[in-house]
Amino acid sequence: MATQHSRSAARLMMTPAVVLLLGWMLVPLIMTLYFSFTDYRPLRGIFDCCVGFENYERFVTSSAFLDSVLTTLIMVGGILAITVIGGILLAILLDQPMWGQGIVRILVIAPFFVMPTVSALVWKNMFMDPVNGVLAHLWRAFGMAPVDWLSQAPLFSIILIVSWQWLPFATLILLTAIQSLDSEQLEASEMDGAPTLKRFWYIILPHLSRAITVVILIQTIFLLSIFAEIFVTTQGSFGTRTLTYLIYQRVLESQNVGLGSAGGIIAVILANIVAIFLMRIVGKNLDT
Repeated sequence: MATQHSRSAARLMMTPAVVLLLGWMLVPLIMTLYFSFTDYRPLRGIFDCCVGFENYERFVTSSAFLDSVLTTLIMVGGILAITVIGGILLAILLDQPMWGQGIVRILVIAPFFVMPTVSALVWKNMFMDPVNGVLAHLWRAFGMAPVDWLSQAPLFSIILIVSWQWLPFATLILLTAIQSLDSEQLEASEMDGAPTLKRFWYIILPHLSRAITVVILIQTIFLLSIFAEIFVTTQGSFGTRTLTYLIYQRVLESQNVGLGSAGGIIAVILANIVAIFLMRIVGKNLDT
């Protein structure tokens, strides 16, 4: 049993790391909060302290704000739908005995370890290029005109790129959940003559419900800040400007640090609201 002295020593040793972590998190947040109440445009030499909530009002009432929020929600929803459904199907497939099962699992999980910028460049130049891309050659082989994916279907293209990155994560979590399922339930249902779809709907899917909620929670938190794939492919054009990319444009392209900082604080508040809502759902799911 740990004594009072050992607990005090443990707290003392943990203090530097905790202070460093809090400083790393709080200092940028406090600076962003401070700049959000100023009119700071460094290239024009403008710095006006204490403009109140003017930046927040300008950011929220701008025509691009609601469009960027809607684009973000559509993108996150589309990616979640593809990764959850695809993850379930892949997890069921990988759970079946097959030759080279370990190698197949490694290949399926590999895209998760590719940097977002690299994967976006690969999809943009190797697959979606309307002249030399793999999909363009495939379309020509079937006698059809190639599609310029990033201009004709930009939102779907980015959803596809990001889904390819996050599908291995969902597959890994769901595969672990499937492997924890009691095989006796499936064997008993099979002996009773239950068809495959009913075994999936009444046994496998309810067992995966907790894993699915965890996947949705974790992915949503990260997907709300999609940036690299948009920057590399469309640069926010063709209706692909998310809230994160709008903030980037306000800060770096327009050089309006105050307005961009206000947008950043709004994004943090919205992300926390979504996270709290999802955590409540996850908590209820885990309690049942």
